[in-house]
Amino acid sequence: MLPVAIFRHSPTEGPGYFAIFLEQHGIPWQLIAIDEGASIPATADSFSGLCFMGGPMSVNDPLPWIDPVCALIRDAVTKGIPVIGHCLGGQLLSKALGGRITANPVKEIGWSEGYAEITEVARHWLGNFASKSGTIFQWHGETFSLPQGASRLLANAYCANQMFALGPHLGMQCHVEMTPEMIAKWCEQWAEEAAAVADQTSVQTPDAMLGGITAKLPLMRQLSDQLYSVWIQGLAR
Repeated sequence: MLPVAIFRHSPTEGPGYFAIFLEQHGIPWQLIAIDEGASIPATADSFSGLCFMGGPMSVNDPLPWIDPVCALIRDAVTKGIPVIGHCLGGQLLSKALGGRITANPVKEIGWSEGYAEITEVARHWLGNFASKSGTIFQWHGETFSLPQGASRLLANAYCANQMFALGPHLGMQCHVEMTPEMIAKWCEQWAEEAAAVADQTSVQTPDAMLGGITAKLPLMRQLSDQLYSVWIQGLAR
């Protein structure tokens, strides 16, 4: 089986639980560290799927790898090779398919709940979560629009487009890939960013985020498992 390519854009925003899930299911993966200067493949032919992680940059920034990544995503979509994007990765998927990335009304930082859309597509991707809320983790200030033909899966009070699907492709504004170690590192690394917007009800303190790990991370794992299980069904075996 060809590997899933996992694109990392920032050293502390690695694949997290997504890589653990792939390994648990015997699916090989290959890290492409854009933050270390790795080149972008010209085509998706060498991979069974593409995964794009988060990052502190904007997809609207004039970075040299943005356009090649969007071209690669379009190549994968044309060939039916599944793409999944987490936060910045979801924005890249949207941008590549004609969506727009703009400032969200507020920053979202910390634990929140996503509420499912009542559609057949949402039921396909979310399973039992289609009839209830799902726990998700946030750290973003921008948001994507839905590409043409895409279906919204999750929304919440602070960001209308938390998650969308288009065929076998899944774009997420939220971070369902988090591990305790990643949460602790982000709380340390970006404490000043959270403090600067601490007056917003959509933002939690580092203490609140860390304190929520025990109760909330297992709930998000269930959602991650559901989403990832559907996504890997599209991989070429």
